[in-house]
Amino acid sequence: MLITEEYRQQNKALHEDNAAYGTSGHKYADAIRSLCAAVGSHDILDYGCGKGTLGQALKLRISEYDPCIKGKDDAPEPADVVVCTDVAEHLELDCLDDVLADLARVTNRVLFMTICVVPARKVLPDGRNAHILLRPMHWWAERLSDYFEWVSYQNEGGTFIAVLRPKA
Repeated sequence: MLITEEYRQQNKALHEDNAAYGTSGHKYADAIRSLCAAVGSHDILDYGCGKGTLGQALKLRISEYDPCIKGKDDAPEPADVVVCTDVAEHLELDCLDDVLADLARVTNRVLFMTICVVPARKVLPDGRNAHILLRPMHWWAERLSDYFEWVSYQNEGGTFIAVLRPKA
């Protein structure tokens, strides 16, 4: 299970009520352009795409998946470059392994992932901080290593940025 129905409804409501929720993808457009050039492919899946600002910034037609956005909630097809930005900290702990396995399933060549490790400024309708899975970077590194091999990583303030390959 990638997301419980109760939590899907919480996120769906936040998307509908807050125009700024799910809009961070565009910040990584330059990094994704560089990554695509490095792997020689523009076959991109934005996994957890929110309002789709990455595709808009890239000015490319990309595949988008978000279980909380109607029309973007069908199971995604694999792509060469998978982008998962500002998503992991929103995952339910009980669903984490299923989501990481699904990310490995859809990643043909490389995964670009960011994980925020500090509280969000946004709050879910039920009053919880929108970042429900706050863990330190070393915790995330261990979990990701179960499914992926490391290409590179960096820490930018409270955000962990990783480039990974699925394990063979």
